[in-house]
Amino acid sequence: MKVDIFDFHLPEELIAQVPLKNRTDSRLMVLNKETGDIKHEVFKNITEYLLEGDCLVLNDSKVLPARLFGVKTDTGAKIEVLLLKQLEGDQWETLVKPAKRVKEGTEIDFGNGLLTAVCTGTSDHGGRIFNFTYDGIFYEVLDQLGEMPLPPYIKEQLDDRDRYQTVYAREPGSAAAPTAGLHFTEELLNEVRAKGVHVAFITLHVGLGTFRPVSVDDIEGHEMHSEFYMVTEGTAKLLNEVKKSGGRIITVGTTSTRTLETLASQNDGQFMAGSGWTNIFIYPGYEFKAIDGMITNFHLPKSTLIMLVSALAGREHVLHAYQTAVKERYRFFSFGDAMLII
Repeated sequence: MKVDIFDFHLPEELIAQVPLKNRTDSRLMVLNKETGDIKHEVFKNITEYLLEGDCLVLNDSKVLPARLFGVKTDTGAKIEVLLLKQLEGDQWETLVKPAKRVKEGTEIDFGNGLLTAVCTGTSDHGGRIFNFTYDGIFYEVLDQLGEMPLPPYIKEQLDDRDRYQTVYAREPGSAAAPTAGLHFTEELLNEVRAKGVHVAFITLHVGLGTFRPVSVDDIEGHEMHSEFYMVTEGTAKLLNEVKKSGGRIITVGTTSTRTLETLASQNDGQFMAGSGWTNIFIYPGYEFKAIDGMITNFHLPKSTLIMLVSALAGREHVLHAYQTAVKERYRFFSFGDAMLII
């Protein structure tokens, strides 16, 4: 299956540069995955499309201020480091700019000695492994020195870093936000619960896969980077009960989708508590075992994310929906509008 069949024309001015003042004011496209029919809505009205007994599944991973700026201790050369994944203890997989200046043994200083890092090796995808040294608590030091790792297509500065966090984020570890959840407020989630819709949380820490384009012609040759997930006993039990009672499982975002599909694939369609690493790659032809619907943002052309959405709703339906979104001037990507696929 060729990557090019997931391409579409996106005018640059439709890439949202800043979030809306009110999270729930985003537009919402409702796509019928069977017929391809489209409705235009406002996100605050999403409860009208949820039914009593459904379960909404959200990713509670919290974005780290994971972009660090430092200098090589031997030459003073400036180095940018993006934390991707904690491997063990104070060892992290990272992306580095410029990577050619960082070899095994290179030491980098951040914040005039508040944080130092030594390169201990390279990763499979051209990244660098660093071992960090600091006094105190790592996340507190990171909060002091780090910047939010906004995607490269966002050129504007973010005045309030909390706007790149979901209101329910609580498990630190992501290098990018699970952006479909940015549209929710606590008030809207309470409205969802009041309608008799269950709200469940999983954790998947977003890593390198978010930043890696598909660089092969045939998508079957693309290798997804593994990301860490956690699912509690309570969430697994609730999801199994919802399935058994005939309720729909509707995931918020591709990260929640991949987590649940990983679990269901490993356990004959059932949900089991646990944690681990997933590199599941979902594209058309995939048979969904866990979810019935999904809330998602509008994604990059030829990305693994639009491939996943196409697997759920059909490539033709999705590309028509995207063409409609362009025509109707929807806002795209992380700070953009949303789509509900049911």
